[in-house]
Amino acid sequence: MQAASNHKNYFKKMKHFKNILLATLGAMTFGNVSAQPAKSLYDFRIETLDGRLVNLNVLRGKKVMLVNTASKCGYTKQYADLQSLYERYNVHGFEIVGFPANNFKNQEPGTNEEIASFCSTTYGITFLMSTKIDVVGEEQHPLYRWLTTKSENGVMDSEVKWNFQKYLIDENGTLVGVAYSKEKPDSDRIVGWIKSGKLEKE
Repeated sequence: MQAASNHKNYFKKMKHFKNILLATLGAMTFGNVSAQPAKSLYDFRIETLDGRLVNLNVLRGKKVMLVNTASKCGYTKQYADLQSLYERYNVHGFEIVGFPANNFKNQEPGTNEEIASFCSTTYGITFLMSTKIDVVGEEQHPLYRWLTTKSENGVMDSEVKWNFQKYLIDENGTLVGVAYSKEKPDSDRIVGWIKSGKLEKE
């Protein structure tokens, strides 16, 4: 009688253990799917206007603004605001990366060499500048596909609507938000984010 009771208790314990094991494995499996970390800024690299390959993990631990630029746009004067902002806050861990793009009404027709000369002589740009890329369309650069696609960045879908659209990235390489072309680089909202890490709604 005692043996039968022990046998029954053994199977009862084994069933309980099996249920716990299955639940744990299920949580691990589905947890990995749902908590799959999105790519971060640090998974990308760019070629700069001066021909260097730069892995963007060098920006780890810094706030970063990514902006698509053009030399013949109504917003081109924002280059001056970008450079001023960079000079003010770079020492506090803030970086800017510019991405020349000719996707909007042929407003960046120049070669990489011409763009580099324009940025240097006209605006004294010293922040990081990529070679010319596509920020929309079939040839969209992988970094901009990440920026604009929630399934890749884990935060939001968006569309690059025009030149000088600004994407803001936090110290962990995570997308925080976007500022459209009309918002100046040194707006109170953006400066507030640089200082506090909190991005107010537009």
